Amino acid sequence: MAGHTFEKGNQLWKLREFSGRMPKYKKSEEIWDKACAYFQYTDDNPIVSFKAVLGKDGPEQLEQFHTKPYTLDGLQIYMGICDETWRAYTKKTDFIGVCSVIEKIVRDNKFSGATAGIFNHQIIARDLGLKEASSVDLKTPEGITFNNNYGGENG
Repeated sequence: MAGHTFEKGNQLWKLREFSGRMPKYKKSEEIWDKACAYFQYTDDNPIVSFKAVLGKDGPEQLEQFHTKPYTLDGLQIYMGICDETWRAYTKKTDFIGVCSVIEKIVRDNKFSGATAGIFNHQIIARDLGLKEASSVDLKTPEGITFNNNYGGENG
């Protein structure tokens, strides 16, 4: 190594208290505050689209505002962390509660928005892992069983 030499048997590495990069958020309150800021940012910055309409003086452009759903991807981008880091926080004892509440808020926002017709219900249902399924079992007098799954795993 250029410029650095260590004595043979150097054990200074054992004095280090923390291995790896320091966590970006040290307290659950910091994550909660950042999540609340993300929710507010999302509410304050809707998606804007333009629609051509025919007005009394000819064609006009109508500005439309569309509510954005809360997403864990959006939250992670806002927080400056990746999926692996979020999952690591969700497993830390001091962060389990706040991460669980945040995930429930995101899920409720999507579900409520879809049921109110604000968000596309098919996209949200797929994102939330919801599906409609039914199963019919028929048994003949001879003891033969027929099973029909509709919309389920094998449907």
